[in-house]
Amino acid sequence: MGKMKPRDDLKTRLLSRAGEEGFAAARVTRPDAIPQAAGRLAAFLEAGHHGQMQWMEARKTWRGDPAALWPAARSVVMLAESYTPQHDPLEVLERRDRGAISVYAQGRDYHDVVKKRLKRLGRWLLEQAPGEEIKVFVDTAPVMEKPLAEAAGLGWQGKHTNLLSRELGNWFFLGAIFTTLSIAPDTAETEHCGSCTACLDICPTRAFPAPFRLDARRCISYLTIEHRGPVDPALRPLLGNRIYGCDDCLAVCPWNKFARTGRDARLAARSELAAPRLAELAMLDDAGFRSMFTASPIKRIGRDRFVRNVLYAIGNSGDPTLREVAARLTGDADDAVSDAARWAVGRLTGL
Repeated sequence: MGKMKPRDDLKTRLLSRAGEEGFAAARVTRPDAIPQAAGRLAAFLEAGHHGQMQWMEARKTWRGDPAALWPAARSVVMLAESYTPQHDPLEVLERRDRGAISVYAQGRDYHDVVKKRLKRLGRWLLEQAPGEEIKVFVDTAPVMEKPLAEAAGLGWQGKHTNLLSRELGNWFFLGAIFTTLSIAPDTAETEHCGSCTACLDICPTRAFPAPFRLDARRCISYLTIEHRGPVDPALRPLLGNRIYGCDDCLAVCPWNKFARTGRDARLAARSELAAPRLAELAMLDDAGFRSMFTASPIKRIGRDRFVRNVLYAIGNSGDPTLREVAARLTGDADDAVSDAARWAVGRLTGL
């Protein structure tokens, strides 16, 4: 039998193992390390900035206090998974007959990829510390990953409210392992945005009422992914050809010059999703949609919401040859789709 490794060596081995598993960075914090989170969340909800995301309101107690989510937890291991793009994600915005899909959604669903890796790392941790317990989370539970990651020292929440790192830029996913094991916490990161306002200035819909504050109701990522039904007509022209998410505020961050290339090929962009033709996407029925977006995070919003977005992009294309494409959907069974089709036809008529 080999000699048991001392527990004071466990953290070093854990962080090393995280790197072996493919994570770009790993740090540790405690569940009670973000006492300010509950108040910030309450203010966000009170202002109505969460829009239709009622799940944020319904589970605000857990979201605002990680210690309440699992009282037995003593430590939180926060991990970063890089997905830095190989191309300029803003280039497609000039190709108005094509759809712009957020970089993170051009590959396999990160929830599946990252969670499997988290579980492997978690199982390893349990082997080193028999009798302890873990829970793993990837953006699907009421966990405020970004404040926890900041407390752990992975990065800081920038003026666009996304997490930034001096080593990784801002192209990375976050995962969390809650554990009953007590692990020495790392030092929290501090903010390094300085006077830069690039992310605020580029936002097409002016979704930031102030630095470090987001009004989701005006955010293109929210409007194209979370918002159900028709989008406010005043905001539709501002969507451009963005049909799933928006990368503008991420893409212009100066810290990206330090970003590392993503290591997992499963998260790399599928070529057919880098700049898909709007005319083809608009014709997807439910079966075609599900087939095209198998294993993609896009599948979550369903065909109707996706085609609604595509029709807004067609209306913004300035391409009269797409008018007939939109006209075919003016009688669609989904009210939001038919409304978007009529809007697009109106925008393209007379061009």
